[in-house]
Amino acid sequence: MNAPTASRRLRIAIIAPVNTSQFNDLLLQAVTPVIPPDVDVEVRNLTQGHDCIQSRLDWLHNGYPVVQLAQALQDEGFDGIWLSDFDMCGVEAAREVIDIPIIGGFPTSAFTALGLCQRFGILTILPSTLAMQQGHVLTYGQQDNFAGIAPIDCPVDQLANVDVVVAKSFPVALGLIEQRGAQALLLGCTGFVGVAERLSVLLSEALQAHVPVIDPNQAGFSFLVSLVRMGLRPSRLCYSQVSLSS
Repeated sequence: MNAPTASRRLRIAIIAPVNTSQFNDLLLQAVTPVIPPDVDVEVRNLTQGHDCIQSRLDWLHNGYPVVQLAQALQDEGFDGIWLSDFDMCGVEAAREVIDIPIIGGFPTSAFTALGLCQRFGILTILPSTLAMQQGHVLTYGQQDNFAGIAPIDCPVDQLANVDVVVAKSFPVALGLIEQRGAQALLLGCTGFVGVAERLSVLLSEALQAHVPVIDPNQAGFSFLVSLVRMGLRPSRLCYSQVSLSS
């Protein structure tokens, strides 16, 4: 698989790993500021599974439909897939099936933060996601760089009210910084659209020092585009090739 030529437009798919189209426009809005002029983007959602991911059960239930959709998108000629989920629903399994890069939220957000600081914290939505997201830190060997994780007690279906989300996020974020030593923050749900910049400004004003807040959609999408341009795809030394059952 070769790197795309300079003259060919890239096709990037965004998967909303939920059985609803209600987030599609919001996810496209989230990445619009970082879409290069030579990249075409389409958002697709699942047609089965749960309509949100707020627990391991939701994550497991929606994983296989993600793999099926990823296969279909590769067959349609897409060059790469941004799976818009901080918890990477179905990403690892999809890498065993497809030959184009597919990227999820945690690692790209964490390594973006570590390009800007040495210790990050995570703002997540609900207590039900805490243990699952702490597990990502262990999987990617980031224990020494991890300040902590805290929920803002806001379910996915309420994240569209950005004013409320920012108001709930600010004191929790401040606590992660002042009490746990976080130097940058990851937003632990891709539904936190329009929050990162506003929260960064509030924290920076309160602390009189710049505090990066990482939007997982923008970090993940931008990293994916870089992989596509370099012609990189999942390692078969890590992800054995598997044929998807019909």
